Amino acid sequence: MTAMPVNIETSQFEFLVSPLSSSTRPAPREPHSTSVKVDLAATSHPGKVRNRNEDHYMVSRVSRHMEVLMDNLPAGEIPHDVGETGYCMVVADGMGGMNAGDVASMMAISTGVRLADKSVKWGFKINEKEARELLNRMSMYFQEIDRRLTVKSEADRRLFGMGTTLTLAYSVGAHLFLIHVGDSRAYLWRRGEMKQLTRDHTVAQALADAGQIKPEDVRTHARRNTLTNYLGGHRGKIQADVRWTRLEDGDRLLLCSDGLNDMVDDAGILEVLNRREDSKRTTEILLDKAMQAGGKDNITIVLAGYTIPAFVVPPAERPEGVAPHLIDTDDLPGGAGAN
Repeated sequence: MTAMPVNIETSQFEFLVSPLSSSTRPAPREPHSTSVKVDLAATSHPGKVRNRNEDHYMVSRVSRHMEVLMDNLPAGEIPHDVGETGYCMVVADGMGGMNAGDVASMMAISTGVRLADKSVKWGFKINEKEARELLNRMSMYFQEIDRRLTVKSEADRRLFGMGTTLTLAYSVGAHLFLIHVGDSRAYLWRRGEMKQLTRDHTVAQALADAGQIKPEDVRTHARRNTLTNYLGGHRGKIQADVRWTRLEDGDRLLLCSDGLNDMVDDAGILEVLNRREDSKRTTEILLDKAMQAGGKDNITIVLAGYTIPAFVVPPAERPEGVAPHLIDTDDLPGGAGAN
């Protein structure tokens, strides 16, 4: 991984409004976040060429819980066990001389956790206002991480020039939030098809966006790994891409460092996901394919498979003359399938 502070602007602030708040049709009933089941797995390997692994990852369950221990209210008046559950997944691919890449990726994740721990809001109840506030907080965390990496790098010459990618996914219920800097990717698999949710911040991608090279040439371009946007060296002025969308039952979310997608093209990744093995076995197969293809870089893979109860239109919110039915988010204006 190399970094190059060139004057190609690849970072953009992308805010996709959730169909739950933007649709003129009746809003689907939200499944309680604790009813969403997530099959999680992760793996990281230095590969066949690198001496050390500069990638770091984290997968966490985030919860808010209240258990009523004693009361004298009539039976059934209040629930005795309530709460919310979310999931956070992060991949960071460090860069820099000596051990600087290791430090940068590790520090980015640990700093983010400490910043989130200090927040009075953790983002469990989602509407448009709360979603915007959550994404703004996440963007501020990225800016603070960037600032601290810059200070650390300038204070210790052994770490000079260190930086890292950072791709973070946070899901609560059927809501998915992404924030991203660099070229570690997030993919969404749905019903046999796969879409890249993030946009690489590289010179090659910028050239493709400008029409100077073909999109299909990005993967083999000499500067496909030269970053134009990364954490470290910007003194907190970094701008991250953010995205808010909705998950569906059966979706699979894949986060990975470029050690996977440089070795295995999208068609190869899709073929593995289409086997519908559990998350642990799928990550093992993907790692094996990357190693067999050369394993030229560190490889990190995080995979989440979602089981989400159906969205049912409540009778009181059903348009007159419309029979009971399940809403497919693809049918909603701005729905997940429309992205």
